[in-house]
Parts: sequence; structure tokens; C-alpha cells
Amino acid sequence: MSTPQRRAARPRPAHKHRGHSKADCLKILRGLSAYLDDDLAGNVCREIRKHLGACPNCEVFLASLRQTITLCRHVEPPPLSPAAKIRLRGQILKAAGR
Repeated sequence: MSTPQRRAARPRPAHKHRGHSKADCLKILRGLSAYLDDDLAGNVCREIRKHLGACPNCEVFLASLRQTITLCRHVEPPPLSPAAKIRLRGQILKAAGR
């Protein structure tokens, strides 16, 4: 009796969802913060909305990002220690070239 032959595994396409590649999603995700801040041109916003309407994974990410932003707005930042303030001021001045 012979043993059944294993089929060779077919390579899977990189993340594809309704015609979107992983690269398409990454491009959209990189622009979501500016999208939420309304800092993008109208044609870019339309492209993002079109992608979101066809990509449930990106819609979930957007909802999570919105929730994170809301939570962060309601949390009081901890006070900086005097040493941290001095260090931060020095870094800002250095970055400003002073």
C-alpha cells in the first residue's frame, strides 16, 4: 500500500483583501492621523474613504485609533521633574540649532 503524496504548498499572495495589497493598506494607515486631523487634500481624503469602505481591517484600525485619541485627550499628563524639564529644554534648543 502506498502512502499518499503530499501536495506542494502553494505560495499565498501577500495580504490581499478585495483588491488591496498590504502595501495599499500601509499607505492608508500612514496617512490616518493626518486624515483625522483634516490635514489632507480632498482627493487624498476621498482615496482613504474609498479604501476604508472596502477594507474592514483598516476600518477596525481607524476605529481603534479614534478611540485611542479620545482616551488620550481625557488623561492628564504626569508632571515633569525639574531635571526632565532641563533635559527637554536642552534637547529643544539643540534641535533648533541654538
